[in-house]
Amino acid sequence: MDRLEAMHLFMRVAELGSFSAVALQLGVARSVVTRQIAALENHLGVKLMARSTRRLALTSAGAAYLEKCRVILNLVDTAEADVAEERLTPRGNIRISLPLSYGIKRLAPLLLDFSQRHPEVSLDMDYSDRRINLIEEGIDLAIRITRRLDPGDVARKIGSSRLLVVAAPEYLARHGRPQHPAELAHHECLGYSGSGAAQNWHFLVDGQLQTYLLRSRINANNGEVLSEGAALGLGITLQPDFIVADLLAVGRVEQILADFPIPELGIYAMLPGNRHVSHRVRVLMDFLAANADAA
Repeated sequence: MDRLEAMHLFMRVAELGSFSAVALQLGVARSVVTRQIAALENHLGVKLMARSTRRLALTSAGAAYLEKCRVILNLVDTAEADVAEERLTPRGNIRISLPLSYGIKRLAPLLLDFSQRHPEVSLDMDYSDRRINLIEEGIDLAIRITRRLDPGDVARKIGSSRLLVVAAPEYLARHGRPQHPAELAHHECLGYSGSGAAQNWHFLVDGQLQTYLLRSRINANNGEVLSEGAALGLGITLQPDFIVADLLAVGRVEQILADFPIPELGIYAMLPGNRHVSHRVRVLMDFLAANADAA
């Protein structure tokens, strides 16, 4: 194994904290990874990792070496990319994680179009609302819809989404049309459980952001299920525009509380923070940023 390959392997083990996890990603036996790390330690003459039964931990020498490896490998990647990028046709595999409803409704047509335009790029698409760790799962690019990013996130905003409160005309005829967010406390609300705070709805009231804790008899981690429940007259739901647009267009639901704005959601292309962004991933991000809002 050459020096750069050894650095790459050491970085993977350090980031995942597990020989087994790296071996699984690479499709090799765990013993292969442990031998290669041991050979690197012998070459350097220091222990890079302290082994325990639960998890690997970097020694002080290992932590210092990890930071130098990151700098060196990023410089190598950048140098190679800068030389090759202008003449290269995008090629290679991109593993992309996509939110279920938005991914299918809005991004799937774009990604298929991208695939037609760039036949030497292969796409491995995972549709799920599960919040993933890009590094641990080997994801090159993830699309995330959120109100705020976490510290340290590496992201590019590619679009935005409005949140709408909707209910079926039949429900509003039976139970009345709320005129103020506070009146939602007297209604059946259908709550999204994927965010961990299903009953907290936020509205701008008199210029101030107010939070309302609402009761939800029906909760789900999928907005399309909740929107269909609202269309059937089961209650009121708060959903992104891309989910309820079709129901609104045919009159199965109506928007309510439109005078009380809700902070919009940002749509972001998220990158793993530990590696150089390949040319093919940057081409895909540019394509999505140029076309996502129009989808």
